[in-house]
Amino acid sequence: MNYKRIGILKVVIFLCGLMLSVDASAQEKQILIFGDSITAGFGLEEENAFPAFIQQKIDSLGMNYNVVNAGLSGETSAGGLRRIDWVLQQNVDVFVLELGGNDGLRGIDPENTKQNLQGIIDKVEEKYPDAEIILTGMEAPPNMGEQYTSRFRSVFFELAEENDVIFMPFVLEGVAGDPELNQGDGIHPTEEGHRVIAENLWEYLEGVL
Repeated sequence: MNYKRIGILKVVIFLCGLMLSVDASAQEKQILIFGDSITAGFGLEEENAFPAFIQQKIDSLGMNYNVVNAGLSGETSAGGLRRIDWVLQQNVDVFVLELGGNDGLRGIDPENTKQNLQGIIDKVEEKYPDAEIILTGMEAPPNMGEQYTSRFRSVFFELAEENDVIFMPFVLEGVAGDPELNQGDGIHPTEEGHRVIAENLWEYLEGVL
């Protein structure tokens, strides 16, 4: 038996496997979900927030995508604009923009919200021109008045149309207002609420992936 030849063969097999592993890792694409406490999963463990459920869905289908949860509780559109350059240091193939809810809660001028969100979109497109962008809409609380809530809602529709990005009209569709799907504050989704968000968002992600 030629032990030397067997030893060389083992080394070759190992190196081939290593090269395949490195190549597969290099080909892995990244989905970055950039948002506020909804994305961050406020009140829950991160593995129970909707980005983690999106990752589970992707893994179950054998897709080569990594989902990054870039949510920050309390984040406004202005804060997101200040933070985006740091976040974009990592590679982005799909960018989900989920911001604006805290602007609405604080009664921030919708024109400022629109300007900030546009700035974020511009920075993503400048650094990653081939990245797909998904914008999620948000509703302002009704106590802000009909004029404010109407203008706030329209900001997201205008941004989607003007930038020709994929648009999910309301990130909390089917969740907002349902006590069974929200925590005690009536604002932040429960784990089950996050599962609903993930299923809804998947309808927009699936075609992209």
